[in-house]
Amino acid sequence: MALPAEHVRIQHEQMKTKQWRMKYMKNNAFRYACLVSALSLGVALFSIVIFISQTGFLVFKDVSWKEFFFSATWEPFEEKYGAAVFIAGTLYLTFLTLIMCTPIALAIAIFIAEMAPNWLKNIMRPMLDLLVGIPSIVYGFLGLTILIPFIRETTGTLVGDGFFAAALVLTMMVLPTVARISDDAICAVPQHLREAGYALGSTKLQVITRIVLPAARPGILTAIILGMTRAIGETMAVVMVIGNTAQFGWDLLTPTSVLTSNIVMQITNVQFDSTWNYALYMMAFLLLFISLVLIIIIRQLRPKGE
Repeated sequence: MALPAEHVRIQHEQMKTKQWRMKYMKNNAFRYACLVSALSLGVALFSIVIFISQTGFLVFKDVSWKEFFFSATWEPFEEKYGAAVFIAGTLYLTFLTLIMCTPIALAIAIFIAEMAPNWLKNIMRPMLDLLVGIPSIVYGFLGLTILIPFIRETTGTLVGDGFFAAALVLTMMVLPTVARISDDAICAVPQHLREAGYALGSTKLQVITRIVLPAARPGILTAIILGMTRAIGETMAVVMVIGNTAQFGWDLLTPTSVLTSNIVMQITNVQFDSTWNYALYMMAFLLLFISLVLIIIIRQLRPKGE
């Protein structure tokens, strides 16, 4: 009678061994798949950076770096490749978008997270998520057909294109992203911090401004930087409302241009092995470099261990 019991035990051990081997193989397969995916992503990103940088730096064979970065004369047909207008315009447009978007997005996030009733939160959050997914060309088309004529009628300008229109369109685009991520950051603040503030006699406004917002600062700053990263790299919406003219437009209502708009307007008209094309690739490398710097800043803002 002991033989059948011993046989059952051996079969059970063999089955457990087989199951353990299958589980080990699946874990290893998953581990290797993740490793291959990560390596492929790294190789692709590294290849893009190398290709754009190598092609872009070829411009300095024929153009001095002083002329490229500090000259405002962009006349490719006359072999003049000063990109200062586009670099300064990109930074200026991003700054305008920052000061216009941040207060509104932060106010929306605070209202949703701290003040709105649950039924309103369940409406506003999906709405913001939907706004994030709207294609940029839709915002650009609305800016071209509604915003530009409104600016013309209100200010009396002949064109209406410029930094002001572009900043308004970009604000509408990045505002849902900044507001939604800031909302998540505020909601992530532990509830006991709020309760401690109320226990000390603080008002709701004091709890929000002195406890909640300081605690959520890293997440809010991350949201703002992510929004600005999207604003810097935006192309189609900006092309449709900024005017695409190589001149400074500090008065906000003068047609001008930025790095992205200049690249998309001219890249199809140049030969690959020309100085003109190399200059456009150098502009693309500058955009990539700015985005990389912003991502590094985001990584530094995150608390250790997250």
